[in-house]
Amino acid sequence: MDITDSHTHLDSAEFDGDREAVIERARAAGVTRMLTIGTGKGLEGSGRAIALAERYPFIWASAGVHPHDAGCDIDMSLFEERARHPKVVAIGETGLDFYRDWSPVNKQYEQFEAQIELAKLVEKPLIIHSRQAGEQSFALLKERNARDVGGVFHCFAENAEFASRLWEMGFYVSFPGLLTFKKAQEVRDICKAIPLEQILIETDAPFLAPEPHRGKRCEPAFVAATARRLAEIKGLSVEEVAAITTANTLKLFSLMR
Repeated sequence: MDITDSHTHLDSAEFDGDREAVIERARAAGVTRMLTIGTGKGLEGSGRAIALAERYPFIWASAGVHPHDAGCDIDMSLFEERARHPKVVAIGETGLDFYRDWSPVNKQYEQFEAQIELAKLVEKPLIIHSRQAGEQSFALLKERNARDVGGVFHCFAENAEFASRLWEMGFYVSFPGLLTFKKAQEVRDICKAIPLEQILIETDAPFLAPEPHRGKRCEPAFVAATARRLAEIKGLSVEEVAAITTANTLKLFSLMR
């Protein structure tokens, strides 16, 4: 298989003891490309993600400020410098999170808007984190003309009609291991109604390990399990699903084959 993990956190401290082995297992499982997300503790995460991406030709990075960190003081000149790095292919994850009360709402809006404008400035797509804030996120993206750069709603948690509106604005949706959970039939039904041409797959590692790995630390190799479940939902072979979702990822992030 030629499969891509479009959203992982390889710089996480949970991988500090065996990061090389994690990457090797991913490659052995057919994961030919990985996008490690540069968020966490303000701009610290982007620095770690870029350093990791520089070491491997098959790993790319994003640069962003997570909504949980929206209250941090951000050096925007340094942020722009990192956003322009050749191994950085997206801005984010950024967005709104009204599920947890970890950053003031006004700060979340300010930082989200700033990152939309940064994405347009550097001409790179957005990776959106939206939790219990779908309509608010969509409204700001529309208001700020995010169609100019497009992007992806990662860990997609809205309905098929919402996905259709996103598609009209040039945004993909991404499904993690949640797609495999026994009690996630509603998510699978939504996924079935969304065209495969709009779908990416991800692990969000070290979180959301798919079946049969639930309860374990998630890692990029496990994206293959999500691909298999997506193939069952769409009535296709896992090879077809891997090829199409990889092509979608390459197109969105302007990656080379």
